Amino acid sequence: MRNNGYQNHFADEALEANPLRLIELLYRGALDSIAAAQRHLRLGDIRARSRAISKAMAIVTELSLSLNHQDGGEISRNLAELYGYIEKRLIQANVEQCEPPLAEAERLLSTLLEGWIRCAQGQPAPVRAPEAASSIHEPISCAC
Repeated sequence: MRNNGYQNHFADEALEANPLRLIELLYRGALDSIAAAQRHLRLGDIRARSRAISKAMAIVTELSLSLNHQDGGEISRNLAELYGYIEKRLIQANVEQCEPPLAEAERLLSTLLEGWIRCAQGQPAPVRAPEAASSIHEPISCAC
């Protein structure tokens, strides 16, 4: 199997990245996979949709497994619950072959990515109005 330039660049970037950048790369990979799953769902390509959702789930699982529950405290617990919820939504999207759970997983991961990017930049994440926040989970603050 031949790697293209993008794959080589991504591999180089991952090897040189600090931990916050690695998290950002994982979120972007999950979001890319969800976008691919949405495209494949619309096209009716069941196998490709399933592969894309499986890849997104593997990334979210890896994010969950990398949490440091001993030192992470409440943030770690909140992220673990949120990752579990996202995984359930991805499973639902695959089983029911529908887009709303994919869209919700995408929205949640995008919000988390935004927070991690702000942490990496040393900026506080914006506080969203209660009506804009998910009714299931409280907003997560990162103490970087």
